[in-house]
Amino acid sequence: MRELRSDHHLKSLGLHVSSAGYDRQGVADHANNLASKIRNNLTSSLKAIGVDILTGFGTILGPQKVKIGSSDNIVTAKNIIIATGSVPFVPKGVEVDGKSVITSDHALKLESVPDWIAIVGSGYIGLEFSDVYTALGSEVTFVEALDQLMPGFDPEISKLAQRVLINPRNIDYHTGVFASKITPARDGKPVLIELIDAKTKEPKDTLEVDAALIATGRAPFTQGLGLENVDVATQRGFIPVDERMRVIDANGKLVPHLYCIGDANGKMMLAHAASAQGISVVEQVTGRDHVLNHLSIPAACFTHPEISMVGLTEPQAREKGEKEGFEVSVAKTSFKANTKALAENEGEGLAKLIYRPDNGEILGVHIFGLHAADLIHEASNAIALGTRIQDLKLAVHAHPTLSEVLDELFKSAKVKEHASIPELPKHYTSSSGGDEHIQNPVKEGNRLRGITTGLIMESRRILLVLIYFFHDIYRVCQRYLHLLLLFLLS
Repeated sequence: MRELRSDHHLKSLGLHVSSAGYDRQGVADHANNLASKIRNNLTSSLKAIGVDILTGFGTILGPQKVKIGSSDNIVTAKNIIIATGSVPFVPKGVEVDGKSVITSDHALKLESVPDWIAIVGSGYIGLEFSDVYTALGSEVTFVEALDQLMPGFDPEISKLAQRVLINPRNIDYHTGVFASKITPARDGKPVLIELIDAKTKEPKDTLEVDAALIATGRAPFTQGLGLENVDVATQRGFIPVDERMRVIDANGKLVPHLYCIGDANGKMMLAHAASAQGISVVEQVTGRDHVLNHLSIPAACFTHPEISMVGLTEPQAREKGEKEGFEVSVAKTSFKANTKALAENEGEGLAKLIYRPDNGEILGVHIFGLHAADLIHEASNAIALGTRIQDLKLAVHAHPTLSEVLDELFKSAKVKEHASIPELPKHYTSSSGGDEHIQNPVKEGNRLRGITTGLIMESRRILLVLIYFFHDIYRVCQRYLHLLLLFLLS
């Protein structure tokens, strides 16, 4: 919708569209139908592989025992996985009525498009909904407790995203303030938001808006699960687990055969992280030890253009480097150098690589630009597999594609010529069974590849010398023939 309403964008592509509009109910129906379709497909898939689905609120009665609903339906199992997820977090003083003061759950239904909406919180959720509402014609005001917008992103990416996603749009913001009280619209009066200074708690301002979206994150859904029956105490609502997702009781001991994955354990509140944790648990209960590397799990913010990231931010990487005594380097490339991005008139974007120049280890990758959420996986898979930048430099990407943004990024990194082979973290373990830790399962392969890479690079140098040599001979001959031709024509 935003592109269809942008005359400048359309004219640059040679397109003409008259009076682009939208049907709010049609958009809402599409979203609801999509959610229902995905839910039904997942249910059908589970049934197809023989999974029994028991509907009801589950309560843990003891080790390997769960009660379903309020009846006497008790189920025993060899292993139990808690995967209860999360709910929107609503701060104290905020009154949610589901109409004028809403959470992200309500906003997904798109029951209305307010002329002016305040969004409390400028993280993933708030930023995505600001993108939606401004595209549909709303004015947006951010209320952020910290001193800068998008505090969870790499600072350089945040700065660029603010210049592209916020400054040119109908968005203003208040930073360093709390929404201490939010009152829904009543009796013809607007939504009232009372702001106080985040540090001094002194009153700052009062906003009157048509609606308010509470996007202050999510809280684990862990109450009433019967955790006290297995002596488990939550920490800020989260269920404590070890690196293998095994639940830890109040005495610091593992609860046998009990696991917790997803938002409920708080390790990484992303749907695909929960899925990866679930796979890791299944590996373990079927006899194959596995520990998930959470630093290899990507994240994405689905704005236009998108933001994606994996691993550490630059400040985090430099702090780690200072503590552990290694150098940190940064490489960058712009979408303006990418043919496909330029063809789609989407050259505004940046890819950033944070790495160790001494051994080629990738510490983090951050992307802002067209289809950034799709591009990040080359980097996340490289981190998961322990692939070095030296090897990635030799990878081939189709042209013209957006994947060349990552190709250029890795090629621009300056890794020392005699870089050491990085040791994989201790969490890389055997997937063939047992508790044997493998410090680097691809170390020998990396060593051989390093030798091969060295030979290839040396051969390339020789080839380049020969190419330049013959090129110079060719130019001399070309010049000679040109002079001869002039002489003959004169």
